[in-house]
Amino acid sequence: MLLSESSVEASVRRLLSDGGQNEETFDRAEEMLDELRPESPLRHRLSQELDELRALAASSK
Repeated sequence: MLLSESSVEASVRRLLSDGGQNEETFDRAEEMLDELRPESPLRHRLSQELDELRALAASSK
């Protein structure tokens, strides 16, 4: 069963703000995004944001 876009978006945002920004958190967020339809614009947008956050986290180490 696919989760609603709004519930996935809220969960991902909450995870990234509460869980810190580390590889484990990014992986969990990515798993949540996999619950969205492949053609979902939200999935595409959040995937891009996640990639940017990963790059920022990697550059700050």
